[in-house]
Amino acid sequence: MRKAEIYRKEIFTGVLIEDGGEYRFCYEKTYLSHVEAQPISLTLPLQEEAFVSPVLFPFFDGLIPEGWLLDVALRNTDISILDRMSLLLLCCKECIGSVSVIPINEEGGYHV
Repeated sequence: MRKAEIYRKEIFTGVLIEDGGEYRFCYEKTYLSHVEAQPISLTLPLQEEAFVSPVLFPFFDGLIPEGWLLDVALRNTDISILDRMSLLLLCCKECIGSVSVIPINEEGGYHV
């Protein structure tokens, strides 16, 4: 199981989990109760129920770099281009835009 905390403009919004070939994204309850809460994507509207998908959600997949930057990441790691969750965790801690993906290791701490 792989997990990541998702932030929007440096505010914790929820958790993305990959487990057994299934992806889940769930907004944090405290974020949902905030007056100014906004969805991280139009395809992931604010709701208490988890979003579930057999593939990485297109919004998160779209955060993964393309072109020469993706080539650099692939050349310097042993990650397959098909392993989208690993690429998301590796490349999207500080991506362009308002959303950040912070990996969490199995013990509950952050990957460094």
